[in-house]
Amino acid sequence: MLKVWGRNTSSNVQKAMWAVGELGLENERFDIGGNFGKNREPAYLNMNPNGLVPTLQDGDFILWESNAIIRYLARNHDGGKLEGANPKMTALANQWMDWQLSVLGPAITPAFWGLIRTPEEKRDLAAIAASQSKTIEAMKILDAQLGKTPYVAGDHFTMGDIPVGVMCYRFWQLVPERPELPNLQRWYAALQKRDAFRQAVEAVPLT
Repeated sequence: MLKVWGRNTSSNVQKAMWAVGELGLENERFDIGGNFGKNREPAYLNMNPNGLVPTLQDGDFILWESNAIIRYLARNHDGGKLEGANPKMTALANQWMDWQLSVLGPAITPAFWGLIRTPEEKRDLAAIAASQSKTIEAMKILDAQLGKTPYVAGDHFTMGDIPVGVMCYRFWQLVPERPELPNLQRWYAALQKRDAFRQAVEAVPLT
């Protein structure tokens, strides 16, 4: 049985759990980090020296970093279907997973911290607005791609849709004033029909 350490409100844990759900893997998740603490205790640091979440245990194999976990699960379960139907699709899925880390995630994070984790009287409204603007520009890039293909890597859902899908869930809530992004809206509506997305992401309020 897979074991996953990390609280379900973490976007990175949500990514991992969405992949676990897509693959229908038996698992046990442990609340670690945030208000639960325990992520700086020696036992956890022995598994993940960063003290971050999530951490995956598959038998005697330990792995951290959410996108690495997704890639590992996609490669090793369900015949690799989640990884992509061919090397080019796999490469494109990886491209968008990395883009989430390098572009989309950094763009939206200040808005998340400003609006969700900061008391209203202490919010930096200029920083929040700048973050929202950067996130919109990033989402325009994603919208353009989704005008060419149904999913980020092609005609079928892959691991590449997971990290950007988690960020898109946050985008709808954190950036209420946004342009029409019809391709993004169509794709997100398709994600909302997936049980694993609803359970791992949509059912969890932002905190």
